[in-house]
Amino acid sequence: MSKIDKVVLAYSGGLDTSVIVRWLQETYDCEVVTFTADIGQGEEVEPARAKAEALGVKEIYIDDLREEYVRDFVFPMFRANTIYEGEYLLGTSIARPLIAKRLIEIANETGADAISHGATGKGNDQVRFELGAYALKPGIQVIAPWREWDLNSRDKLMQYCEQHNIPVDFSGKKKKSPYSMDANLLHISYEGGILEDPWAEAEEDMWRWSVSPEAAPDIPTYITLEFENGDPVAIDGERLSPATMLERLNKLGGANGIGRLDIVENRYVGMKSRGCYETPGGTILLKAHRAIESITLDREVAHMKDELMPRYAKLIYNGYWWSPERRMLQAAIDESQAVVNGEVRLKLYKGSVSAVGRRSADSLFDERIATFEDDAGAYDQKDAEGFIKLNALRLRIAAGKGRDLI
Repeated sequence: MSKIDKVVLAYSGGLDTSVIVRWLQETYDCEVVTFTADIGQGEEVEPARAKAEALGVKEIYIDDLREEYVRDFVFPMFRANTIYEGEYLLGTSIARPLIAKRLIEIANETGADAISHGATGKGNDQVRFELGAYALKPGIQVIAPWREWDLNSRDKLMQYCEQHNIPVDFSGKKKKSPYSMDANLLHISYEGGILEDPWAEAEEDMWRWSVSPEAAPDIPTYITLEFENGDPVAIDGERLSPATMLERLNKLGGANGIGRLDIVENRYVGMKSRGCYETPGGTILLKAHRAIESITLDREVAHMKDELMPRYAKLIYNGYWWSPERRMLQAAIDESQAVVNGEVRLKLYKGSVSAVGRRSADSLFDERIATFEDDAGAYDQKDAEGFIKLNALRLRIAAGKGRDLI
């Protein structure tokens, strides 16, 4: 790695990244620029400014990226009905390309030689941050302290703070959660603690965004979600910005015990990891989007989207948002969404979300043809005989040749 004069650090203001600021200053004898992103984590981000200033940082970026995050990353992902390994709604994965993008923008603005992050060498985030950074600025240098230092425990980090005069009152006064948590407008995740035993049930007081389904209201909540070009634009007739939309859905879902998930997933680096997630708004959005697509999309288009989705999900999970193949898939997905317009009525009740109604001016549902009553000749049932025989032809030929199909 060549001489580094300035590095842009993804800075949360917590213990780990505060240690990283001083470690970068002393290890690389460089200037540190901090970047703190507000992507809806539910905590005030402005205090990070005072913490960075106390560490001698001169250039401090604190950006509200909530609308950009939902509009340009979450909503495009949900147009594909994206889930990883059948369950995970990718709440952490989809935030990383935005952070990588902004890190590179700030590096360009400040003339920095490198970027840095606080992701460990065991996880997926290191891959996501760095693949994004290299895609957007091929010559950028990346410093990943967790892959270089030996400060591999909270006690060692605290000792480092004492030795290097780093103020730690913001990390030491309150009781530390036993979980490693990450939050943004789409979800909050929990790892570590008792969750490292895949047999152990998560404690009820761990969950922060949702009531338990058992404690949810006994009366269901009904809402109507309106879509335009595949994106939600209004709840019960009230038009909302992307970030406000997701915030509202999170509150509605959380109040009804919706969106909890406990899974063991396959990380890109090769290990299995157990995590718990709360994604109340995303769970509602996925159900609603599939419901409006069910009446507006052509059958083969819908089926092809379902076939492409696992590949698209893996690209996001593994950090390839800024790749040509993701852009290619996105173009196909977005092309399909021009007709995904209309309304879905949803029932939220004790941990479940059900689509109970859907309507659209672009609907392909034809009641005249689908009816069980007299269709007045709209559909000739005799046509089905030839259709079936043609599709059975190869089966009949094989059977006639003595092929054993049992």
